[in-house]
Amino acid sequence: MVFAVTVPPFFSLAFSGNEQHMERRKLLALSTAVLALAPFAVRAQESNKPFTTEQLDQMLAPIALYPDALLAQVLMGATYPLEIVEAARWSQANPNLKGDAAVAAVKDKSWDVSVKSLTAFPQTLQMMSNQLDWTQKVGDAMIGQQKDVAASVQRLRAKAEAAGNLKSTPQQKVTTQSSGGANAIVIEPANPEVMYVPYYNPAWAYGPWPYPAYPPPYYPPPPNYGAALMTGMMFGLGVAAGAAMFGGWHWGYSGGGWGNSYTTVNVNKATNISANNFNGDRYRNGQWNHDPAHRDGVPYRTPAERQEYRQNRPDAQQREQFRGQLDGRGNYTQRPGENRPAENRPVENRGAENRNFENRSAGERGAFGDINRGGSGASRDFERGSQSWGNRSWGGGGGDHFGGGGGGRFGGGRR
Repeated sequence: MVFAVTVPPFFSLAFSGNEQHMERRKLLALSTAVLALAPFAVRAQESNKPFTTEQLDQMLAPIALYPDALLAQVLMGATYPLEIVEAARWSQANPNLKGDAAVAAVKDKSWDVSVKSLTAFPQTLQMMSNQLDWTQKVGDAMIGQQKDVAASVQRLRAKAEAAGNLKSTPQQKVTTQSSGGANAIVIEPANPEVMYVPYYNPAWAYGPWPYPAYPPPYYPPPPNYGAALMTGMMFGLGVAAGAAMFGGWHWGYSGGGWGNSYTTVNVNKATNISANNFNGDRYRNGQWNHDPAHRDGVPYRTPAERQEYRQNRPDAQQREQFRGQLDGRGNYTQRPGENRPAENRPVENRGAENRNFENRSAGERGAFGDINRGGSGASRDFERGSQSWGNRSWGGGGGDHFGGGGGGRFGGGRR
């Protein structure tokens, strides 16, 4: 049995204070009910096996060439997927705000500081919200395998550099940093006060891909940014976001690997971004530490992590309660206007949708189930009325591509 879940229309960011908190709790109750109604979704999360090298390289390929600070904050924010959704909705409702101005506007929100900082980059934030299953996996890797994430990033950057596709430009500076007899590849903005987000097709950026069974996903820029890329690298308009960049990387090589690496936090900057709910004591020596208070009930991947962060699965009585909550709000397990069994739905033509991502069977979806499968199920209702572009994703460069349009919106153009 397949349950298609539509995010209810009452979820909106046109709230403040207690009302916004109540709206998040409603969404959380719904997501928890998804877990109760679809046990296979929980089973997909219950894994004692770490992500493999192939899986890590696959999932990190779209962002490994981001500047270090932006990469760090994307990885931190990915550990709080429901807050990412809220922030993306806020960004859609405030399209004229970006950069430091957007971050200042959300200063009093209850989100984690990493999520607040990402409002500086609406397109990146929207991609993370639209590709929610990918975002959750990246966050899971960050929580449970941060050292492996660091190794994957350096491995991917080395491949891009060897392919001749990673070098300094007017928008970014690429250097090496010696550590333990190895060289870490560091990416920084050319101007510390102005950040450019790179867009590239992983199928091109890293040269021949070594894992055919795990092709890297490609999330193109929004349509108004011009055509999707087969080759080359594009940069969006420069964003004045110097005050928003509080994260970074400490690259540490030891024992034949990058096991001494970790993400860093500039506590002073983070406090300025999120004075109302930032606790600097969590980040001893400036090292990032996941805060379960912002997880909002999204399941952790392994039993050990659930125990560490004191997250309990709902019992039978709670599951019945969640079902009752759904009944009280209307049947969100069926899309509005749809009165037919799931098995009679026509097959959707979704093209190259990265079906091989993590090499899973159809019944092993993430905890969000159908909330955000590219272009299908509830995501159509979830994104209805928005300027959605993230549902159009490509794996390994396949499928359709955005056509037409120039690069007029780009500050750096193609490299």
